[in-house]
Amino acid sequence: MKIQSVKDLENIRRTYARELYYPDSIKVNIGMAMCGIANGARASYEKAVKEFSEDSRVAIRQTGCIGFCEKEPLVEIFKSGTPRIIYKNITEDKISETIQSHLENKFKKDWILGQVRDPRSLIEEDIENPLDAVTPFKEVPFIEDLPFYNRQVKIVTRNCGYIDPDSIEQYIARNGYSAFFYALNELKPDEIIKTIRESGLRGRGGGGFPAGIKWATCAKQKGERYIICNADEGNPGAYVDRSIIEGDPHSILEGMLIAALAIGSSQGFIYVRHEYPLSIKRLVTAIKAAEEYGLLGDNIGGSDFSFHIKISTGAGAYVCGESTALMASLEGKVGRPRAKYVHTVEKGFRNSPSNLNNVETYANVPAIILKGAEWYASMGTEHSKGTKLFSLVGNIKNSGLIEIPMGVSLRDIVFEIGEGVVGDKNLKAVQTGGPSGGCIPESMLDIPVDFQKLTEVGSMMGAGGMIVMNEDVCMVEIARHFLEFNKEESCGQCTPCREGIKQMLEILTAICEGNGQKNDIEHLEELGSMMQKFSLCALGTSAPSPVLTTILYFRDEYESHIKDKKCPAGVCTSRFQQRGKEKSPCQ
Repeated sequence: MKIQSVKDLENIRRTYARELYYPDSIKVNIGMAMCGIANGARASYEKAVKEFSEDSRVAIRQTGCIGFCEKEPLVEIFKSGTPRIIYKNITEDKISETIQSHLENKFKKDWILGQVRDPRSLIEEDIENPLDAVTPFKEVPFIEDLPFYNRQVKIVTRNCGYIDPDSIEQYIARNGYSAFFYALNELKPDEIIKTIRESGLRGRGGGGFPAGIKWATCAKQKGERYIICNADEGNPGAYVDRSIIEGDPHSILEGMLIAALAIGSSQGFIYVRHEYPLSIKRLVTAIKAAEEYGLLGDNIGGSDFSFHIKISTGAGAYVCGESTALMASLEGKVGRPRAKYVHTVEKGFRNSPSNLNNVETYANVPAIILKGAEWYASMGTEHSKGTKLFSLVGNIKNSGLIEIPMGVSLRDIVFEIGEGVVGDKNLKAVQTGGPSGGCIPESMLDIPVDFQKLTEVGSMMGAGGMIVMNEDVCMVEIARHFLEFNKEESCGQCTPCREGIKQMLEILTAICEGNGQKNDIEHLEELGSMMQKFSLCALGTSAPSPVLTTILYFRDEYESHIKDKKCPAGVCTSRFQQRGKEKSPCQ
């Protein structure tokens, strides 16, 4: 069936909404994103299917990640007229007993994470909450009230954990593709761009450039224009884009469709790294389903608008997260950056105007179109609107994927959402922005998280990595570790980056091995400053950040390594004794 009108879309929505909210059987949603699979969700899923597939009272389904990765595998079980219960750590040995307890109206309370107060997404205001008439379980907390969730606002992740990512019908049931049809039928291209501009949406891939300005500039260019989605998420410890793709791939396709309407494009590409096989699989499934329903292809929705999307897999080069390197790789060339005195919105992919945003940016677009620019701009800070996703990892009690309004402080993220440091040890620093971000000391954690404030303290927003470090971490070794990563990932094209990283790494390695010299700190600062000024692309200009911020905020640790030949954290002690014959415990 080809969807030709809003009425067709609404018919599908009504048909499949019942399955989502009022199932006849007991519905078991098992989180099958990579975080869940890594913790045993696949084994739980396969065992549940094997034991209950022929039981008409039970329906086993897959879903994405609802964020609380620390508690994976997460399993939601409910039926019409009863609360929706989410269980934690339901491994293969627990799944059968958990389902059977529901069949017998007995519940494993010790395994419960919480019950859901409202399963609707924030763009489903036109339907009643299916749990309004349901009596909640006593002494079971609501998920929305748990510390991990109660500060979150789910715009991008509104469907993750609630729909089967392989089901376009379930996406439509939660008002999916309604924003696209509204833009197609009711808005002119310049009105779409105006909405995005007034919302204050900035690119979530790291640079933070205003999306509306980028779209407007690209729309003014002549010739064929391209829509490109950057899904080349290469930051160690970051999995924001992957989680969105694995939990709600159609939100990205819908965002790209709206962008294509705005700038007048008929061709889109999603550049995703080869190391994300599940993401690729779900994108392929989503694109095929959208094509079958006529939501991608020629004459979409009975209009004269046509748009096609292709997937390109990258080989995993970190530098291909940079726009010009990504586009070179997309063309089949070596992924190397070029100087951007001519911007990619003017001459990008195939030397044509190209609008590139990342996964999270596009996934914001449908909600902005439906709820309006003023609604989105009401969240966040003066210069950073809306929400931001972070993968909260490291020495933190509650690790996982969080979506918070811009402006929440780092301290609130660590001690309220994350509930503090593992083992109740002291917090030393938080690193944001991946291997090119800065390390922010505990004393500065009251700063609000937004693009400007993080830049002011020497860090960056990046794609959403956030690593919490306790008192046992050696900041000199941390800086060396990230610089080693950047050395391996540098394309080597420009001298400041290629030689600068190499020389800084040599100095840091000598310091960690007890061979530091008197002027090493000054040499590191000089080299870092040179790289920031003269490197060709953002990898080179930001690579010194971990070194420069650790020198700025933890200079005493450098001085102790160099002058006293001691590592205050005890991490580099073996290297001092063996003079480089052993690897650091941080490696």
